[in-house]
Amino acid sequence: MDQKENTPKIAFIKARWHAGIVDQCEAGFRARGMDFGWSAGAVDTFEMPGAYDIPLLARKLAQSGKYDAIVASAFVVDGGIYHHEFVSAAVVDGLMAVQLETGTPVLSAVLTPHNFQETPAHIAFFTEHFVIKGQEAAEACAAIIAAHRRVDAEQGRRIAAE
Repeated sequence: MDQKENTPKIAFIKARWHAGIVDQCEAGFRARGMDFGWSAGAVDTFEMPGAYDIPLLARKLAQSGKYDAIVASAFVVDGGIYHHEFVSAAVVDGLMAVQLETGTPVLSAVLTPHNFQETPAHIAFFTEHFVIKGQEAAEACAAIIAAHRRVDAEQGRRIAAE
């Protein structure tokens, strides 16, 4: 199998709330993916208004059969109305349901900080933190795709042997 056939196809969904921070997750993801030999075309980016909007799009993308994995990124903060914990829990639960329903791995880089204020120090900290989370997501994505491909290949060999 040549390198092009080994290159995964990944959907990266990102929320636009706090876009300057969330965009860094994708930047870290893409940079680390290049270390694995992924081309820029290996990752398709999709934007959603907020985190709550991500699971439905993830489901549609997973059902398309086009992607080896889907990554979701958002920054859900306490905006003074106690709903951020419910939103983040709904998003993560929705993403888990998508992967269990479709068999397509769905990774979450949806973060809910305990404390975030729109100060230069917090913005700088979380901007850098999202780069790291993007790199970690790429590493996890590569490992998950490899594991699924190995299982699929072993199942294919067993079926062929029967």
